[in-house]
Amino acid sequence: MGKAVIIACDFAGRKELEAFLDQFEGETLYLKIGMELFYAEGPEIVREIKRRGHKIFLDLKLHDIPNTVKKAMAVLSRLDVDICNVHAAGTKAMMEAALEGLTREDGTRPLLIAVTQLTSTSQERMTEDLLIDHPLDEVVMHYAKNAADSGLDGVVCSPLEAGKVHDVCGKSFLTITPGVRFADSEVGDQVRVTTPEKAKELGSDYIVVGRPITAAPDPVAAYRRCVKEFLG
Repeated sequence: MGKAVIIACDFAGRKELEAFLDQFEGETLYLKIGMELFYAEGPEIVREIKRRGHKIFLDLKLHDIPNTVKKAMAVLSRLDVDICNVHAAGTKAMMEAALEGLTREDGTRPLLIAVTQLTSTSQERMTEDLLIDHPLDEVVMHYAKNAADSGLDGVVCSPLEAGKVHDVCGKSFLTITPGVRFADSEVGDQVRVTTPEKAKELGSDYIVVGRPITAAPDPVAAYRRCVKEFLG
C-alpha cells in the first residue's frame, strides 16, 4: 500500500470545490470529503469527483448501533469511494457490522478505517469531557487494537502515534494522520500536530492536510511542497 497526501476538502459547496480542483488540471489527487461538503451536496458530489478521476476518502465517521451502521455502509459502498470510516468508540460489534455492510456481493470493498481520538482532543479534554481517565496514548492503542481485531484496515490517529500503532497492530495496518501542518503554518484547532516531514519519520502511511493547502495563496505550490516533504 503506497503512501499519499490526502487533501481535506472542507468546502461549503460544489462551487468552491470545483474552483479548487480546476487549479490541478491533469493531476490525480486523493481528496477527503467530510461532513460539511457531503451534507451540502449529497452523494452526487462524490460521483462528480470520481468522474474527474480522483480518489476519495469519505470522512463521515459513522457511530451508531451496529445494524444502522451496517445498513449505512451498504449504501456508501455503492459510491465507489476508496476509504471510509467509523468511530472506534462504537465498539467491536459496530466495526464488524460496518465491515459486513461495506463488503459487496463480489467480495470487494473500500478500505475501512476507524477514528481513535480526534487530533483536537487533549488529555485534559478526554478526562474532563469524556470521563476517560486512562492516558490518551493508551486509549488510542486500545482502540487501534480493537479495530485491527475487528478486521479493519487501519485507523485515523495523530502522526505522533503512528509508529506505536504499527508496533501494536503490524506494519500493514494503515495509519491515516490528520494534524499535519507546515513548520511555518498556523496550528488552528488541532492539538497533536507535526510537519509532513516529521510525519513521514514517525511512520504515517497517509497524511491529511487541509487549510495549509486549501487556504494557501497558491494551493498547487502548497500541495507540491507537502508531497515533496512527505514523499520526497
